[in-house]
Amino acid sequence: MLSNAQLRAKARQTLGGSIFKEEWLLALVVSVIAGAILGVSSVVVLVFIGIVTIGESKYYLGRSRQTIDHNNLEVLLDGIKGDAGSNVLLGVLISLYVFLWSLLLIIPGIVKAYAYSMAYYIKADHPEYTATQAIDESKKIMNGNKMRLFLLDLSFIGWIIVGALCFGIGMLWVNAYQKATRAEFYRNLIGELN
Repeated sequence: MLSNAQLRAKARQTLGGSIFKEEWLLALVVSVIAGAILGVSSVVVLVFIGIVTIGESKYYLGRSRQTIDHNNLEVLLDGIKGDAGSNVLLGVLISLYVFLWSLLLIIPGIVKAYAYSMAYYIKADHPEYTATQAIDESKKIMNGNKMRLFLLDLSFIGWIIVGALCFGIGMLWVNAYQKATRAEFYRNLIGELN
C-alpha cells in the first residue's frame, strides 16, 4: 500500500504539478461544474448526485490512468450516457443509507459513508454493476481501509484552512486535489498502484 504522502504526490503529478497549470485548472472546472449542479437544491442533489459523481469519478480515474486528456470534459456526461437509472439509484441509496445510519448517532453515519465511498469509482469502472453490487463491492474493499481513507482526508486539513483563508476560493483547488487523491487511493486499493 502506498502512503498518504505518496498518494498525494501522485495526485499532484496527475494534476500537472503546479496549481496554475492547465491540467489543475481544468480539474478545478470539473469540481466547480459538479458542485454547481449539486448545490442547486436537496431534491436535485438526491436525483443527480449519482450521475454527476460517476462522471466526476471517471474524469479523475481517466486522468490518473492517463487514458483521457486533461481537457476532455465530455467524460462528465458518462453518468447520463450509460445506465443513468442505476447511477441515480446508486446516489439515492448511498444518501439514504448514510442518513439512516446517522440517525443512530453521527459516528455510524461517518463510518458507513467511508464504507460506501468507493462505490462511485467501482460503478465508473464496472458500468454493468447494479447499484447494490457497487455498494457491496465498496464495503468489501473498504473493510480495513476506512481509517486509512479517514487519515488521508484528515491530511488535507492544512490545505482546507489555507483554502478557506483565501475567501474560500482556494477551496476550489483543494477540492480538485482531494478528488484526484481519492482516485489514486481507489487505484491503490484495487492493486493498480504499488
